[in-house]
Amino acid sequence: MLGVSLSRQATVDAFERHLRAERGRSPHTIRAYLGDLREFFAHVDGAVTEEHPPPETPLTAVRLADLREWLGALASGGAARTTLARRSATMRTFFAWAVREGHVDADPSLRLVAPKRHRTLPPVLAKDHAAGLLDVATVAADDGDPVHLRDRAVLELLYATGVRVGELTGLDVDDVDDEAGVIRVIGKGDKERRVPFGRPAAAALTDWRERGRPRLVTTRSGAALFLGRRGGRLDARQVRTLVHDMLTHVPDAPDLGPHGLRHSAATHLLEGGADLRMVQELLGHASLSTTQIYTHVSIERLTASYAQAHPRA
Repeated sequence: MLGVSLSRQATVDAFERHLRAERGRSPHTIRAYLGDLREFFAHVDGAVTEEHPPPETPLTAVRLADLREWLGALASGGAARTTLARRSATMRTFFAWAVREGHVDADPSLRLVAPKRHRTLPPVLAKDHAAGLLDVATVAADDGDPVHLRDRAVLELLYATGVRVGELTGLDVDDVDDEAGVIRVIGKGDKERRVPFGRPAAAALTDWRERGRPRLVTTRSGAALFLGRRGGRLDARQVRTLVHDMLTHVPDAPDLGPHGLRHSAATHLLEGGADLRMVQELLGHASLSTTQIYTHVSIERLTASYAQAHPRA
């Protein structure tokens, strides 16, 4: 049963006081715990840049899948096993305390296990699953409902560009260059890049801006490209829910979030013959080694296909 309702930051502040007063943790450990929490909340909120700070994801909305996605991203980036173990411990300690204190009803970290350090990817969509996902969104948008038009445009653009969810929700209307077929993205470290998109995404964006967005826009909307039902800027939590929900309508598709669509887009580009450095530029990776993890997936699939198809494999 929930106790007194506090904001997320107020709850974290109370946790910090608990650590200092009741647990006798060292100042270094407390700083590490708080840093882990800040990093996780930035991930789950979809924070990329301070230009458009996203709304806070309530503690009660955090799911086990969010924690696993965060740790998986760290593991893919090469984080040490000790780092992954500590961050898992931070989440388990924090949420166990939050349940005891009545700040949340359920502990999303109960079944959380730190992933091993591998520079490999979580599951990606097969190309037919990706096509199925976008078909589901297209059929839903046929009714002309503004939310369905928005959802189709969001999914088409995520898969077409491989942008991070925070980059997508931070887009303004003027960031879309229809003539050039690119979007202007402000990524990590406020670095700007231009990412192309194809005809299906262009058609979905046009439908959304001409037939959907005008019906949701309010005084709260500002220049935001994608809007929620009440006219405010669409947030990362809503996009995660959209992706998870839509994939339930695709037979045999894995349960992935927006980051899984990013992985899928990159993998499919490389499988289609795209240059590794081009994919690095599209994704906004500072290091080529980060992009190279996608080649491992493609090689694994190539090996599997070879073993199945070659008479002397």
